Amino acid sequence: MDGNGRWAKERHLPRSFGHQRGRRALRRLIESARRAHIPVLTLFAFSSENWIRPQAEIDALMRLFAHALERDIEAIHANGIRVQFIGERDRLPPKITALMRDAEAKTAQNQALRLLIAVSYGGQWDILQAAIGLARTAQNGLVDLNDASQVRVCFEQGLATSDCPPVDLFIRTGGEQRMSNFLLWQSAYAELYFTPCLWPAFSEQHFVTALTWFAERNRRFGGVET
Repeated sequence: MDGNGRWAKERHLPRSFGHQRGRRALRRLIESARRAHIPVLTLFAFSSENWIRPQAEIDALMRLFAHALERDIEAIHANGIRVQFIGERDRLPPKITALMRDAEAKTAQNQALRLLIAVSYGGQWDILQAAIGLARTAQNGLVDLNDASQVRVCFEQGLATSDCPPVDLFIRTGGEQRMSNFLLWQSAYAELYFTPCLWPAFSEQHFVTALTWFAERNRRFGGVET
């Protein structure tokens, strides 16, 4: 969800205002995904690399995140949406992690949409954690390193998205054309959709356009066209 700061700058507004308007776009997207019967939606809210931003902006983002969790979780729950968080929780303020746990517990049985929110997340970190888990499992003699299929299963069980399907459609707003360390392993065969639309302006029609583009793709997964 890229472009909050640039959207605000174009309007001579503080970056924090762009993040606030980005929250509105987020609500639109979640509702659009629910209506489209998409089973899993993962949002990149705050990356591992975002910690290098100015402390004032980080503090503002954390306040906005806490406010959103406090204000929006009831509506999310009422719409049957299950919320889960992935990322390095130990880097987050205790108030944030407590709100995250409460949101996960409250929505655990919901089935209309599974909403994963990546906070303090990085794809390389995710792969490293899975590799460490695999090494420990092998060290304990619980996996045969000569069995590639067994190794793959063990490795993928260590990923933050261990019980989720691979990424089908990867959408990035804001005009940049890179993955920026998001779900790297999981996106091996994802269709990559880049749009110049800045995140606060991303509408349901933009989302429908991306879904239509995806539906027209010929996904061969390394095979030949049929």
